[in-house]
Amino acid sequence: MKKYSILIAFAFLFTLTSATNDKNGFEDGWINLLDKNLSKWDMYLSYKHQNGYSGKIPTDVNGNEIAPIGYNKNVNNMFTVIQENNENVLKVSGEYYGCVFTKETFKNYRLKLKVKFGNKKWEPRTDKLMDAGVLYHSQGKAGVDYWRAWMLSQEFQIMEGHFGDYWNIANAAIDIRAYLPEGGMNAVADEDQQFIPFGTHTENTGFCMRKMRAETPNNGWTEIELVCIEGKSLHIINGKVVMVLQNSRYFDGEKFMPLIEGKIQLQSEAAEVYYKDIKIKPISKMPTEFQNYFK
Repeated sequence: MKKYSILIAFAFLFTLTSATNDKNGFEDGWINLLDKNLSKWDMYLSYKHQNGYSGKIPTDVNGNEIAPIGYNKNVNNMFTVIQENNENVLKVSGEYYGCVFTKETFKNYRLKLKVKFGNKKWEPRTDKLMDAGVLYHSQGKAGVDYWRAWMLSQEFQIMEGHFGDYWNIANAAIDIRAYLPEGGMNAVADEDQQFIPFGTHTENTGFCMRKMRAETPNNGWTEIELVCIEGKSLHIINGKVVMVLQNSRYFDGEKFMPLIEGKIQLQSEAAEVYYKDIKIKPISKMPTEFQNYFK
């Protein structure tokens, strides 16, 4: 009888846990962000940029400015969820510059996803590396960047040979543990170096290279992780920390303001790209295994 009671208790606990996971999308605290209907995402599309783009609003043959496509207009099925081995996979065709972005705002979290490139490229990247990215702490209107496609944010770059690089988007800035740039050389991240500033109203550009290449060879699925807590962040590729960042901020025209929360954007940047296993986990402090990066 005692053994029978224990079995009933375990069965009840398993049923309760499964029901909670199914209802809330949780698994050990992780929340699934991707379903077949993209129900947790909105989208924005700007332009099919052409070779020679200079940062100005595109114009037609008569010199009149062309309006961007705008919000939640999925032209040519730019963003679709397909099935691969019974898994939801977000396919981004890349034809237009733009993004999908979370409906919800996030602060203090771990984000994980898997990513790989397709085969298709579009102007102005037909002769360049395939490119995309995860933009975090995204705030305000879309289209405020050079390409007129994204919100103010920080970029975790996803690019052939450059998984984990940093770019500032619009008026963002941040401090990164990195070797000082010299002459025409780029700054390179390294956790043993001091924090130096990058981005708007700093002495450095808005770009820093990741410490090393850690992506899966031959365009296999690569897992990226982004850890964010109170303005600090880590760029992690297949479990390897490739960049340590802190003091996330933006310039509002007069002074710097904290940039420590916001929506998450997944870029469309003239290259076909696939995302899957997109999940997020709220945290209240920097995970123990990463604390030494900020001492």
